[in-house]
Amino acid sequence: MDSSQGLTLEQCIHLALQAQPLLKQASIDESIARSTNRINLSAGLPQVSLNAAGTHYFQLPTAFIPNTQNPGDQKIQTTTGLYNTVLPQLTGSQALFSNDVFTAIRTSPIFNRQASENTRAVRINVVSNVSNAFYEVLLSQAQIQVFSEDTARLGKNLRDAYNQYVAGIVDKVDFKRASISLNNSIADLKNAAETIQSKMATLKQAMGFSSTKELHLLNDTARMMEDVAFDTSENLDYTRRIEFQQLHTNLQLQHETTVYYLNAFLPSISAFYAYIPEFENDKISGLFGNVYPYSSFGLNLSLPIFQGFKRIESIHRSRLQEERLHWSEVALQQQIYSEYESALTAYKSNFNSFLAMKSNVQLATEVYEVIKLQYREGIKQYLEVITAESDLRSSEINYLNALYHLLESKVSLQKALGDIPSDI
Repeated sequence: MDSSQGLTLEQCIHLALQAQPLLKQASIDESIARSTNRINLSAGLPQVSLNAAGTHYFQLPTAFIPNTQNPGDQKIQTTTGLYNTVLPQLTGSQALFSNDVFTAIRTSPIFNRQASENTRAVRINVVSNVSNAFYEVLLSQAQIQVFSEDTARLGKNLRDAYNQYVAGIVDKVDFKRASISLNNSIADLKNAAETIQSKMATLKQAMGFSSTKELHLLNDTARMMEDVAFDTSENLDYTRRIEFQQLHTNLQLQHETTVYYLNAFLPSISAFYAYIPEFENDKISGLFGNVYPYSSFGLNLSLPIFQGFKRIESIHRSRLQEERLHWSEVALQQQIYSEYESALTAYKSNFNSFLAMKSNVQLATEVYEVIKLQYREGIKQYLEVITAESDLRSSEINYLNALYHLLESKVSLQKALGDIPSDI
């Protein structure tokens, strides 16, 4: 996306959702969660392994066998086996019931949802941060424009005062006052121009935009005026807040942990099969000439009887953690309500200030024009021109500040209501 023509807020947010490093990390975390779930679920699939062992005896094992010719005599000492043995073993097992597998099946979709909710939370914060930083840059740009216009007005006033001084209409004091006012305005203009660089850097960081590239914004004051409107009659719904959704997901995961510890009293059951083709021979050259295979099938059952009250205490701890999360829900509702009331109050207050400052700009402009004409006609003193001009500049700056604070409070109100979209 080319920013040379100037980017709107929506375009800045769109770029941020594509490039913000925190979002890249959140997306990777989602992939990690899915891989972790597949790892946990893999224990429920058949497990197949191949093992082999080779043995060479320097001395064969000794065995004692009954004397078949004379059963009452002492047993006969002999050796058993062959000098070389190879035992390949192919084994397979299948879990029939496993608490770990059972829990993995139940919790895998919850973990996926948790990772997705984390990504949405990051996206919401990115949209909010980019919006505030965008408005702050536009505020600085508008302030620079106000100071530029103020400098131009004061420059004209300085020339008028000088001409009147040369003509002998006024004394030198008016000319000096005009010079002082112009110098102050030039200083304010330079300070505003320096400040905008740091605010632009903040916006680039919020967007994940390269610090070496130029970023140009579309300064549409009319659009900003349209953006201030918001329906304050909208009801607060806690479930729309991503923090509330995340808490419920954590509560569900904690409940599954409790179920896991309850199921720890159940046995684990698995089936197995083993096939062993045994190779034996006294000579290595003929080791694989003959095979003596055997196989087996069976069931494994594991039932822990007593573990020092570990399972009972684990259940007790998990239930306490569930109860704690329930109280966290109560605290979160109170926090959300407080945020909503604060944001709503701030929006209404800033909206009233915005309307008042807008009216002040119009009044200050009219007063300045009248006094400027009266000064040229010799009715008013130059000090009144300076005062009127200062009031005009102050009213314009106050108006811009009120506009920015109103837009900022609107973003806060949207966030408190859960209205900020996680995508654009």
